[in-house]
Amino acid sequence: MFRTGFIALLLSTLCLSFAADKSAAAGGAAVVLEIDGVPVTAAEFEQKQPALLQARNTFYETQRKALDQFVDDYVLERQAKKEKISVTELLKRHVESKVEAEPSEEVLKVYFEGVDTGESFESAKPKILDYIKQRRLAKAKTAYIQSLRSQAKVNVRLDAPRVQLSLDGTPILGAKGAPVTVVEFADYECPYCQFIHPHVSKLKTEFGDKVAFAFKDLPLPSHANSQKAAEAAHCAGAQGKYWEYHDQLFDKKELSVSSLKQSARSLKLNGEAFDKCLDTGAESARVRASYDQAQALLLPGTPAFFVNGRFLSGAVTYDILRKAVEEELERSSMSAVSVAAK
Repeated sequence: MFRTGFIALLLSTLCLSFAADKSAAAGGAAVVLEIDGVPVTAAEFEQKQPALLQARNTFYETQRKALDQFVDDYVLERQAKKEKISVTELLKRHVESKVEAEPSEEVLKVYFEGVDTGESFESAKPKILDYIKQRRLAKAKTAYIQSLRSQAKVNVRLDAPRVQLSLDGTPILGAKGAPVTVVEFADYECPYCQFIHPHVSKLKTEFGDKVAFAFKDLPLPSHANSQKAAEAAHCAGAQGKYWEYHDQLFDKKELSVSSLKQSARSLKLNGEAFDKCLDTGAESARVRASYDQAQALLLPGTPAFFVNGRFLSGAVTYDILRKAVEEELERSSMSAVSVAAK
């Protein structure tokens, strides 16, 4: 059975969350403050207190982890009851029995050669065996729980904290009115931004008109070429080729001013008009506005993603992005069904 303390903690957490979500569902219209008789709503207050976003997001991530653990325990308990055995016996039957036999001596030696240690192979061998075994058990358990979860209809109603982002002057790629909008704050010179770019492109292909993508510039002061690269993209945008130029910056990673100008010519832009735009800083104000917005949000670094206003904290991977998009599509679908029913 689930631990009573865990359930009590989870339920109390959910009660607080649902109360907050009810306020959010009302559009943040709840009045939280009055100054000289002038009401200030929750939405207005939070827009001017970006530090709250980080705190609420941390709390939300903790809630999600607790909910995921609750679901894992639930499906294991349910399956154990079906098979009329304990959870421990269930895991032995479907997980431990599936783990491969011990790796060969040759495999262990190859692994040992990649470990920075002063121990001898014979001394380290038991630790390597235990490590590999635990990794395989964890992988097998995750796969088994996932198979049980796929048979259950799990609908997480805990909504994430969201922020309203102004997209004025922001390049947007995708269908107007798409149910999901992914906003990325990034720096063309940032190595991880360059790494994640192909994964963002993959999302664009995978979801098509269901998702719109917006790019906001966050040129970091430590990157000498990022400011001009951001301006160059908008100079290309003035000639109708923002996204082509944007992709080229990430793909080629050539960001000196001379390279920026050469890239414009490779896309058959008007070279003279592009050079004048870049040299005069015609697009610097647009880049600065995006940078200031990121600063106001207290973003910890680049890249930073918002999916329908929902901030994805930490190191973002393709799987994390894809999962967030799928959850937002499901949320949008449920809202449409609810409106139709009403």
